[in-house]
Amino acid sequence: QVQLVESGGGLVQAGGSLRLSCAASGRTFSWYAMGWFRQAPGEEREFITTITYTGGSTYYADSVKGRFTISRDYAKETVYLQMNSLKPEDTGMYFCSMGDNWGQGTQVTVSS
Repeated sequence: QVQLVESGGGLVQAGGSLRLSCAASGRTFSWYAMGWFRQAPGEEREFITTITYTGGSTYYADSVKGRFTISRDYAKETVYLQMNSLKPEDTGMYFCSMGDNWGQGTQVTVSS
């Protein structure tokens, strides 16, 4: 059974940074691309970034390009999202994905 557990969310002022983590278990971590999505209240879940199963390629939504960085640690079976220069519009619930599986999310709130 796949389990994805996100952590690291919180309240931060605009311009600040947060680092999210997503610990994966239940499947062979190195076989899967991993992704981060976010959902603001009243809005649909949107793609933020993904990293290939090899870790060799990453892709970002235009809204976060240059500010967010995704990475993965195979030994810890964890994917990270480093978020810098945060903006109020980055506020939302952040979810990690592995295949068609999702974590429970971690809340990020950016105050202006």
